[in-house]
Amino acid sequence: MSEADPHGGREERWRGWMVAAQDGDAACYQKLLGELLPFVRGVVRGRMGGEPAAEDVVQNVLISIHLSRHTFRAERPLTPWVRAIARNAVVDWARRRARSREVGIASADALAAPAPPPRQELSPGLARALGRLPDAQREAVWLLKVEGLTVTEAAARAGVSAGALKLRAHRGYRALRDLLGGERW
Repeated sequence: MSEADPHGGREERWRGWMVAAQDGDAACYQKLLGELLPFVRGVVRGRMGGEPAAEDVVQNVLISIHLSRHTFRAERPLTPWVRAIARNAVVDWARRRARSREVGIASADALAAPAPPPRQELSPGLARALGRLPDAQREAVWLLKVEGLTVTEAAARAGVSAGALKLRAHRGYRALRDLLGGERW
């Protein structure tokens, strides 16, 4: 290990494995995940301390990495990308926790297995308006408002950054307001 690289080439190795994984190399992807797991645990526990939910957040980070691995840019270092995903997962966890306390959920069992929201049919007017949105805007609105995903979850599913998803959703909401005008949803 040199002073310039205290981790013995870890960044280059990880970046190389991610690039290979993006090209379909399953063995490199397994190596990457094996080395990322303790790193992600350290990042999450550094932000959450001894919180019992830390391991759940670690698993969410790994899922987010998997779902958004195609967004990693090979010319960039991998570590900041992973840290950002971990930071966002911890923030999402904290927001969910704060919301659950606001509504008075006292039972840990209720937090462990939340019931899915009741499936509601969209009004015909809203369904038509959604159908007229560009695909990217429709997807963002659908994931956030109909499926109820967090921004991080929705961004991972859409394969874009959280900021890009927020922008798409904002534009979608504005377009829906224009399309619906005085129509009731």
